[in-house]
Amino acid sequence: MTSGAARRPVPGILHLFHFVPPYAATVMEHAGAFSRYSGFPVFEVNTADGFPAGLRNLDFEVVLLHYSLFGSSNYFLDDRFLDFLNGTSAYKVAFFQDEYYFCRQRFAFLNRFDVDCVFTLLEPEHVATVYGTRTRVRRFESTLPGLVSDTTLAHARRFARPSAERRIDIGYRARHLPFYMGRGAQEKHEIGTLTLEHAAGSGLVLDIDTVESSRLYGDAWYRFLGDCRAVLGVEAGVSIFDLDDVVREGCTALLAAEPGLSFEEVSRRILKPWEGNVPYRTISPRHFEAAAFGCCQILYEGRYSGILEPMHHYLPLRKDWSNFDEIIALYRDEHVRAETVERAHAELIESGRYGYRAFIERFDSVLRADGISPAARGPWERDVSAKIKRGVPVRGAIRALRRRVGRLVRR
Repeated sequence: MTSGAARRPVPGILHLFHFVPPYAATVMEHAGAFSRYSGFPVFEVNTADGFPAGLRNLDFEVVLLHYSLFGSSNYFLDDRFLDFLNGTSAYKVAFFQDEYYFCRQRFAFLNRFDVDCVFTLLEPEHVATVYGTRTRVRRFESTLPGLVSDTTLAHARRFARPSAERRIDIGYRARHLPFYMGRGAQEKHEIGTLTLEHAAGSGLVLDIDTVESSRLYGDAWYRFLGDCRAVLGVEAGVSIFDLDDVVREGCTALLAAEPGLSFEEVSRRILKPWEGNVPYRTISPRHFEAAAFGCCQILYEGRYSGILEPMHHYLPLRKDWSNFDEIIALYRDEHVRAETVERAHAELIESGRYGYRAFIERFDSVLRADGISPAARGPWERDVSAKIKRGVPVRGAIRALRRRVGRLVRR
């Protein structure tokens, strides 16, 4: 930790995140869980609104850096936020997703600002390979990219239809990802396009698209899920971890010179040596959403963080497509489909095991394990909040007003 300037100590968590519309529900739910469930006082600042002048005189016990701050190559922290981080004595926690590229920038950030704890999507046995010799971070915690939120459950109650009333047999939305992310990333659109090919003439009602313009947000996404008897899916993540920032650069240069190359050709010429170099696949928030909405999941075979079990929570589609007809027959069996849906809902949703409350309890326990205890609540919290709000720049105040008006209109 760095040495702090002469600032007022605040026994709580400063939570920095970056939200600009359109808001992705899963990102907002993850960020909002800390103030909702933590036993620690949490003070939220959206860096998209600018640097609140009131922060300059405050020194929080913990600074939480949400993954929404860390874009691929752009970090949404201007010089004022960076100066603040450099001058605080806080225990710093960073959440990362999409850790597989622009790695040198991430390692440099962690070292420059003496980050104490990183929540990573890597499984524990692979953390040292990525971060061990490249950073000075003392503590790593493996986590998931998203969990079950109360918001998701509320949307499921509102939009999920009984199976007999759903109009879509199999639904899916995805997009094409860059070749340098490896073969695993290509699965996300491949499962959609190949299902369309293999299911042609089957009589199934399909609503499958893999182009960016077809993506759905907000209530449109939830209505879609509530209208699907089954959804497709693959493990989140990629199959190439670009530790030295050479794969992306090499792939980009090759495609600039020969833009018509297929993935297989690029793989043969550049990517193959790196395939599977660091395992980075995980269960996705979509899998929890599907379980909450009562959708039968037809998924490529995989680990799914050890959470999803084939023929128990999902129907396993082999990646060579040799069992496609068998999987469709299982899907058409209403008894099999209903049992799969019921098990997934009971074990992933009703159990509460993968809810945000349980996750934040674990987050709090990490702080306690490193010697940080929740402060007694009191009027001082209102005082700190007021100092932060008084310092919000004009554009932040305008943005907050627009959000407030939007909530009133939706009511």
